[in-house]
Amino acid sequence: MTTPVTGRGGVSKSSSGNTWCVANGDMGKEKLQAALDFACGEGGADCRSIQPGASCYDPNTLSAHASFAFNSYYQKNARAGGSCYFGGAAYVVTQPPRFGKCELPTGSGF
Repeated sequence: MTTPVTGRGGVSKSSSGNTWCVANGDMGKEKLQAALDFACGEGGADCRSIQPGASCYDPNTLSAHASFAFNSYYQKNARAGGSCYFGGAAYVVTQPPRFGKCELPTGSGF
């Protein structure tokens, strides 16, 4: 995971200072699914929006659904250090991610 830095050539925080947690597609299907199951289960993420027919069900991909769940968990935990790791299955980004028509919420929505 890279740490955001300011200045030329670096990654700068979004103008609003928000960060989001997204899935690391390089981790493999099994690890992503296990982390998604944790986030939506005992992790307490709000996963209603990724259920069939809900606003963020499409695109119906593991990466999109995991990103939504990971971000929900991350925002619920006030973007605390370590709340966007999931054993390496997730990382923090500083630009608002989109998956189809679904925008991942920021902490203000929780």
